[in-house]
Amino acid sequence: QVRLVESGGGLVQAGGSLKLSCAASGTIFGLPIMGWYRQAPGKQRELVATITGGGTTNYADSTKGRFTISRDYAKNTVYLQMNSLKPEDTAVYYCLAGPSWGQGTQVTVSS
Repeated sequence: QVRLVESGGGLVQAGGSLKLSCAASGTIFGLPIMGWYRQAPGKQRELVATITGGGTTNYADSTKGRFTISRDYAKNTVYLQMNSLKPEDTAVYYCLAGPSWGQGTQVTVSS
């Protein structure tokens, strides 16, 4: 069983930055894909960014150029640096590691 602990969410003004972290612990086999999804009120959960065990990244069009995903293999931790935040980035952000999901962390961007 994999446990994911997210941190770094909060309230920020438009144009600001936040960095999310997600530490995975427990039984982890190999190098699973890790990443972030988000869900805004009344909307479906959507991709933000992912990173494979080999370091290949994938971003949603809405986050390209503003968000950067990275990974610390030794710590089984994935990070999401979010710059130039917009009000439409407001959502609960969920960490993904293989088939496991975190509890979510709230990101609120005020205009």
